[in-house]
Amino acid sequence: MLNAAILTVVIATGALLLHPRLANATVWRATVTPLASIIGSGFLVIGPILDFNFGLFAPLIMLALTAMAYAFGAAIRYNIQTIDAQPERTVWVERLEVLASLVLAFAYVISVAYYLNLFGAFGISLTALDAAADARLLTTFMFFVILIFGWTKGFSALERLEQISVGLKLTIIAGLLFGLVVHFVNTVRAEEMPMNPAQVSGWSALTLVFGLIVTVQGFETSRYLGETYDARTRVRSMKLAQVVSTAIYVIYIALLSYAFVPGTMDLDETAIIDMMEIVAPILPVLLVAAALSAQFSAAVADTSGSGGLISEISGHRIPSKLAYTFLVGIGVVLTWSLNIFEIISYASRAFAVYYALQASIAALSAYSARRWLSLVGFVSLATLGVAIAVFGQPVEV
Repeated sequence: MLNAAILTVVIATGALLLHPRLANATVWRATVTPLASIIGSGFLVIGPILDFNFGLFAPLIMLALTAMAYAFGAAIRYNIQTIDAQPERTVWVERLEVLASLVLAFAYVISVAYYLNLFGAFGISLTALDAAADARLLTTFMFFVILIFGWTKGFSALERLEQISVGLKLTIIAGLLFGLVVHFVNTVRAEEMPMNPAQVSGWSALTLVFGLIVTVQGFETSRYLGETYDARTRVRSMKLAQVVSTAIYVIYIALLSYAFVPGTMDLDETAIIDMMEIVAPILPVLLVAAALSAQFSAAVADTSGSGGLISEISGHRIPSKLAYTFLVGIGVVLTWSLNIFEIISYASRAFAVYYALQASIAALSAYSARRWLSLVGFVSLATLGVAIAVFGQPVEV
């Protein structure tokens, strides 16, 4: 009955997302892109990581992570409202924008490795192959599939997949949350709700949180939708995406943290599958389906974005096809030299540098406008971004 109820929730959520009044609403359409980016890959790994390391404090850590992301988002929203609206920019702002684009392109390179390594892990998770080497072979194969598309037909042929995966991801998350609520209620009724102790604290806890910022990354995509939406819509959509994703994440982490006893699973990239198998047999299948479509479409989007940025920054002296080859080469090296948690940490540090640069750009604008309180805030955010890049550490397994 629970399987049937979860499927009903998934179908009902899909019907709601397809309803014309919602699907055609401008703000919602602008919100879907950053929302899907924020809760895409991070949703698959963040729950077990926080539950295992922080126990009953995991929801507070999740709230801190999303608050940090919202603060960085404030700098980008400020840039949308001020910098993007200016036909002419100062020399320093222009230089920082170019540097930020270069850093973002590099961050995309690492994030593609992150997405496709999750694809490989989830792709073999329900098979007899379930081994690290097999997952890496599948990941490597998918890198070359993406490269072939980039070199031949281009990525426009895969754009429809991204649109489908966004809806699929959100509907399956709704079903997962429903299943977790039922499991949580049953746990409370049985008086078996655990209060798991934290496994890390102090400086180790802080640097671990720094290394997880990529799991709430994605809100910055609103800044690059200027050809489709005006500044006001992009600002509203980013705020809405971050508020909705915060609510989803905190509820999700709370349900996980207070309904599973220690030792329920080993901490690895697919630990969420083992946990959801306890909740309902249908959830692992749904999660794998969502993971495969979401990770592949996200990898395609970031590959395309990174190649385009590299080509643009080089004045088109480096063609996109060569940039795709460069990206795939780095991704394959990362796949075979690092584990998924190390890749997550490096991606977090790369995005932290990008956020620091965006905060610096906002600080320059605030200084020019003599907005001293905003200046202090943006300088603090830039400093935080640098700290994350320097001190962020991967999860230990």
